[in-house]
Amino acid sequence: MAGQPRPGGLLGRVLAGVPAGESPLTHVAQLPARPAEEADWPGWAHPRAVAALGELGVRRPWSHQVAAASLAHTGRHVVIATGTASGKSLAYQLPVLTGLLEDPKATALYLSPTKALGADQLGAVLACEFDELRAACFDGDTALEERDWVRAHSRWVFSNPDMLHRTILPRHAKWASFLRRLRYVVIDECHAYRGVFGSHVALLLRRLRRLCARYGAAPTFVLASATVAQPAESASRLVGVPVTAVTEDGSPRGPRTVALWEPPLLEELTGENGAPVRRSAGAEAGRMLADLVVEGARTLAFVRSRRGAEVTALRAARDLAEVDPALAARVSAYRAGFLPEERRALEAALDSGELLGVASTNALELGIDIVGLDAVLVAGFPGTRASFWQQAGRAGRAGREALVVLVARDDPLDTYLVHHPEALLGRPVETCVLDPTNPYVLAPQLACAAAESPVTDAEVMSVFGGAKARAVLDALVEDGVLRRRPAGWFWPLPSERPAAQVDIRGSGAGQVVVVEADTGRMLGTVDAATAPATLHPGAVYLHRGASFVVDELNLDDGLALVHAEEPDWSTSARSVVDVAVVEPDVAAATGPTSLPPPGVTVRLGDVTVTSQVVSYLRRRPSGEVIETVALDMPPRTLHTRAVWYTIEESLLLAAGLDASRIPGSLHAAEHAAIGLLPLFAVCDRWDIGGMSTALHPDTGAPTVFVHDGHPGGAGFAERGYQELGPWLAATRNAIAGCECPAGCPSCVQSPKCGNGNSPLDKDGAVIVLDIVLEALSRGDRTRDRHNVPAAAG
Repeated sequence: MAGQPRPGGLLGRVLAGVPAGESPLTHVAQLPARPAEEADWPGWAHPRAVAALGELGVRRPWSHQVAAASLAHTGRHVVIATGTASGKSLAYQLPVLTGLLEDPKATALYLSPTKALGADQLGAVLACEFDELRAACFDGDTALEERDWVRAHSRWVFSNPDMLHRTILPRHAKWASFLRRLRYVVIDECHAYRGVFGSHVALLLRRLRRLCARYGAAPTFVLASATVAQPAESASRLVGVPVTAVTEDGSPRGPRTVALWEPPLLEELTGENGAPVRRSAGAEAGRMLADLVVEGARTLAFVRSRRGAEVTALRAARDLAEVDPALAARVSAYRAGFLPEERRALEAALDSGELLGVASTNALELGIDIVGLDAVLVAGFPGTRASFWQQAGRAGRAGREALVVLVARDDPLDTYLVHHPEALLGRPVETCVLDPTNPYVLAPQLACAAAESPVTDAEVMSVFGGAKARAVLDALVEDGVLRRRPAGWFWPLPSERPAAQVDIRGSGAGQVVVVEADTGRMLGTVDAATAPATLHPGAVYLHRGASFVVDELNLDDGLALVHAEEPDWSTSARSVVDVAVVEPDVAAATGPTSLPPPGVTVRLGDVTVTSQVVSYLRRRPSGEVIETVALDMPPRTLHTRAVWYTIEESLLLAAGLDASRIPGSLHAAEHAAIGLLPLFAVCDRWDIGGMSTALHPDTGAPTVFVHDGHPGGAGFAERGYQELGPWLAATRNAIAGCECPAGCPSCVQSPKCGNGNSPLDKDGAVIVLDIVLEALSRGDRTRDRHNVPAAAG
């Protein structure tokens, strides 16, 4: 946007501190206001519910609220998928309140992915002052004596999947009265259930439906999300029953300005292998936050890490102290780790205007009802368009004009998005990826189900997915975990509950306990699968805003010892990877052939990934690399899913790549593809991995792999296969469009490369991707799926 007049308003304010020669803005979009579409209260709504909601300020509902509520009232499973701040809560509050007021024995269950969201929604229901509902919270913070009261008396229980998994379902006999009368199950922010966690929750909900049926209940499911693609399909996959979607949004929205911002390169600093380094997104956000607070604008800055939130708030406060010391006290950080009362106080202060600026992790992304914000700063793309719009939706919630700024990190995906605004602003949010047939998720969930009640043949077919579930059950019998009898599959140890050993949010590889060596204080736990990369000796570990450095990691004992330290550097691990092909999918590898092989093949299938953390980098906040430290960590073997392509060497040579450039070209293409896959699958680059080689023993050709980082896969490789054409086209454009001369973190360098980002051939990567994209184009025209799949999208 160089050479154009600078915008006014809040955007002009954040541009005021930028030197005239710099042009950080790459795109500005104006999103128009939307008028409200109101509706009458439905005739079936209980008068007391209507009156209570009216006293809370709901004069008339919006059209989408009535549409979703009416479907739920008739017993239809429904997902309401309308924008942030569109009042989705009322869409389930109205039918649930009506149902519980009409039937004094009926019960309801509310599930949310976070405790804060559950507490916020419970508060809204308690404000209706229906004492006979006895609405109550049941989560990990609920005292033991209170849990007994909730189970015995509450008719609307506010909980989360973890408590459903570990407590309610394993002890279902004690919850029999509640489950027998269960009429509604509310699943809030359902887009949060994705990947391995989402696959666990999908099977957990099937366990709930199965037990309800045994007690004679068939609850109606009501799901809500502001950001989910194909909502009916996604919700149906999550719950396991057909779900109807309501997507037409009748709520009003004020106008918004969305700006894309790329920090400038720092000429005085260089990164790994002499690559250029950009000013950090957190530093930019801190300066912007201060500028907007001076303007009197209520502003929320989303930062990727807890430490980043603290540093951004401190930077803003320091800048404000130079202008007006009183303003410095009106900025704070907000993150996980604060006490509940501290969080509530910060939310109230931001809502009232006492606080003008807050730097937060994604802890404020979901559901907390904060209105009236003037601006949102997103310091680094949060990983998905769904999360971006959740965060952006915090601005303008009172109908006023608002500003949203995405500040790019030094990352391929961020760089691509700020230079290709249509990929962010012109495309729908991602489809939630989950796979309830993943055997690594099915096995522990079926063991839990069998311990709750024997699994019958009919339930295998109607609830748990049929043939794949049966194969997993038979394997559990062969391993001695379950027993097979004519009536079904049984758990052989009635005194033990397997749910306690199944981590629905982790990989199933166990946990490593982090302990402060001097005091013996337990700080937290880390998934054992990721511990070598995050808790290796010398790693910086953050806990509740404090920094610790790891002294020792013992994977056999599941223990990491740390000491308190506040270094001025961060760490990032480097790994080497080897991928072995187990079996390509038949459906993805065969089909009619109408042309000779073009020299490019694409496959999807099962692989074994062996990885080993071999070193780590110490970096300053600017991105400057201080040193590389060698490590000797044990290798890890992972059975997972991958998508891969091969190119005959003759094609690469004919395109101008001599043999010496092939490894670096494939390596650079692999790195960039990993960085861009989150644009098409709901994942983070740390959820996936890859490998490239000039000659792979299983394929016999130059090959690039991208694989899931979870046992059995989490659906990311499948999504990459389905979106192969658009994904690789975006990868190619990201590399070719980067202004660096030979490769940098914004295009082909990876923060976790075990080879020190060497060799990397940026220009060669473009040639590699051009060859594959041309073959994909030919394959799409001829439907030649034996060699190249027809590219989706």
